Amino acid sequence: MKKYFSFLLIIVLFTATQTGIKAQSVKDKVIATITSFPYQHKQEADAALTAMGTWNKSQWISFLKLLDDDSLKVKATYALSAYTNTASQDAIKKTQLAVLLKKYLSSSKSEYGKILVQSQLNLLADKPAIDQANNSLPKLPESKAAAPSALNNEQKLLLLEDQMAAAKNPVEKRNILSQVAHIPGFSSFMLVSKSLKDADISKDAALILARLALADENIKGPVVRTALETALPLIKGDDSAVLVSKLQPILRKMPYDYGFVSLFNGVDLTGWKALVENPIARSKMTVAQLDAAQKAANEKTKGDWIVKDGLLIFTGHGDNLATDKKYADFEMYVDWKITEKGDAGIYLRGTPQVQIWDTSRRDVGAQVGSGGLYNNQKNESKPLVVADNKIGEWNRFHIIMKGEKVTVYLNGILVTDNIPLENYWDRNVPIFPKEQIELQAHGTYVAYKNIYLREIPTNEPYVLSDEEKKQGFISLFDGTNLDQWTGNTTGYIVKDGAVEVNPDADGDGNLYTKDEFGNFIYRFEFQLTPAANNGIGIRAPLEGDAAFVGMEIQVLDNEAPVYKDLHDYQYHGSVYGVIPAKRGYLLPTGEWNKEEIIAKGNKIKVTLNGTVILDGDIKQASKNFKETLDHTEHPGLSRKSGHIGFLGHGDVVRFRNMRVKKL
Repeated sequence: MKKYFSFLLIIVLFTATQTGIKAQSVKDKVIATITSFPYQHKQEADAALTAMGTWNKSQWISFLKLLDDDSLKVKATYALSAYTNTASQDAIKKTQLAVLLKKYLSSSKSEYGKILVQSQLNLLADKPAIDQANNSLPKLPESKAAAPSALNNEQKLLLLEDQMAAAKNPVEKRNILSQVAHIPGFSSFMLVSKSLKDADISKDAALILARLALADENIKGPVVRTALETALPLIKGDDSAVLVSKLQPILRKMPYDYGFVSLFNGVDLTGWKALVENPIARSKMTVAQLDAAQKAANEKTKGDWIVKDGLLIFTGHGDNLATDKKYADFEMYVDWKITEKGDAGIYLRGTPQVQIWDTSRRDVGAQVGSGGLYNNQKNESKPLVVADNKIGEWNRFHIIMKGEKVTVYLNGILVTDNIPLENYWDRNVPIFPKEQIELQAHGTYVAYKNIYLREIPTNEPYVLSDEEKKQGFISLFDGTNLDQWTGNTTGYIVKDGAVEVNPDADGDGNLYTKDEFGNFIYRFEFQLTPAANNGIGIRAPLEGDAAFVGMEIQVLDNEAPVYKDLHDYQYHGSVYGVIPAKRGYLLPTGEWNKEEIIAKGNKIKVTLNGTVILDGDIKQASKNFKETLDHTEHPGLSRKSGHIGFLGHGDVVRFRNMRVKKL
């Protein structure tokens, strides 16, 4: 009997040992698979992700347990994030991973592990929601964010923004972000971008921003660029290899013009001023009179409009608040909130107004709802439907104005459909082509936030000024076509009234005028992107390197770190390799610079933004066209005539208002 029990004990011990060895073997294999994370080499990471796709139950359970191990959870975190990103690109794999993570969620016992796995589940879910089957996870409080699915996207976003402001921990915040991630568009992007400042969820926000931006080319402009540049360093691991590589060229090409800007910074009234008269009265004032009136109005209205808790608030006393800048065609997002009996509005091109009011005020006809063009008489003034939220809740206008016609969405619902806005100040003339936007002061409290605007190009041909016509200038580009140009007409495209280098279509080539010019004055405007490099070819033939067989006046983002070690004769405005130009006169990247090049015999003069940065003699600088600063032959210096051109290097640069006068 003793021998039997001894034998049985041996079997039990052997079985336990083998089980332990097997468990250890599974764990070791899992660790070996994910050892390449955080991401270093794409080939190794791809192999690891492929292997993860073949894992069985025991391997996934072992993997999720690694999230509880302080020494291994970083690798496991990056591996899971990378695998989620890969699986999300394939509908079948996406569903399989979601099912798998739900099934084995409890394998990780730590709060860190549970939160991480849940965040990945939310990114995978078709209908973002917390896993209702797992009662051990913290739940979001019952709120309007769980409202019926009948809510449209803008209504959901307004509710989610309120909920984010009330969220108490990273779990709640991540769940909110995961819901926003499934709502496409600019409003979602801007809501998520606010979380980049929150260390607990900044990396989650960065991933979502990248995916939203990649999915919609209309998400663009300075506010978008700033958010993405902040997000890029936060994207790590395999996500970095996939998303960053896609985002960088988008950022490189993203226009500064005709993209969204913020009209309210949440801190002060920068960009805004007090109201002075009406557009007609202002147009009759001299510059001195208008300046004096503006100073008086600004002083008089101090305290009427204030910034508090990130909101732009009208206190109930005073006059309208107006933008410093005037606008023609645009689209605009603005959130607003009123109190009981409230009355306000948005003036477009200085003209009343897109109406805001308390719909309970039946005595003044407010029961029709907000968003109508209240002061219209000939054209429709009432909104199509009532789409207002309850008093005290936030509402969102999306206003689009093209020409004289206005379209308004209130809380995602169309309320004004392409209706002409009448000129309230003189009904015998059309609405002003360009004027300020105003927030109406109507004696009651109103608060605003999230004010974003994108100018819409009018596509009107550029016309020379009367003065330049008299001087003998001719236009080389009217903003609509390249009829006067030849060469690389695919690498340079006409976009929003400018000639833009298109790096996706051989942006390394050159674009030349069809005509030749010897002695001339050439004027143009240009806009640089970060580290951009281009050049203006003058007296150049159509073949060969224009910098040498002709001349190149350098176009360069001088302040980019990558160019810190260049020679003096390589910086912006220089006759490349021959005469250096003065530095320090470029406007900040993204702003439009004005430049004039005068070529007269051997004399070359370059004026940038009103300052002469080069004034030299190419014959003297090259010692009879042979010896130059760069110790390279420049036979083009002796040419008397040739083409004017853009000399691309594959970087996005924009040019406009090109005109020339032969001397």
